[in-house]
Amino acid sequence: QVTLVESGGGSVQTGGSLRLSCAASGDITSSDCMAWFRQAPGKDLLRVASIASDGTTAYATAVKGRFTISKDNRKKTLYLQMTTLKPEDAAVYYCAANYGSDPYIPCAHKADFDYRGQGTQVDVSS
Repeated sequence: QVTLVESGGGSVQTGGSLRLSCAASGDITSSDCMAWFRQAPGKDLLRVASIASDGTTAYATAVKGRFTISKDNRKKTLYLQMTTLKPEDAAVYYCAANYGSDPYIPCAHKADFDYRGQGTQVDVSS
């Protein structure tokens, strides 16, 4: 069992930056895929970014070039650096980690994960 706890959310103005963190209770080196999702009121869950165990990253078109996903295995923490934030980026952001389920689905296409955090709210004012 792994617990994921997000932090770093808050309120920023358009064009601002935030860095989200996701602290895992267990070893993340054995995770084959970790990701950030977001969900705004009335909208579908969106996979924002993912990072595979080999470090390969993938991004949703809406955030490509503005967001960066990374992880620190020693600190057991996943990060999402968000820059040039827009009002449409406002949402609850969740981190997720997979530990072997659905191994034939590439990390960049994985929708279901073994564990997910409770989320952190990001608000962007215009």
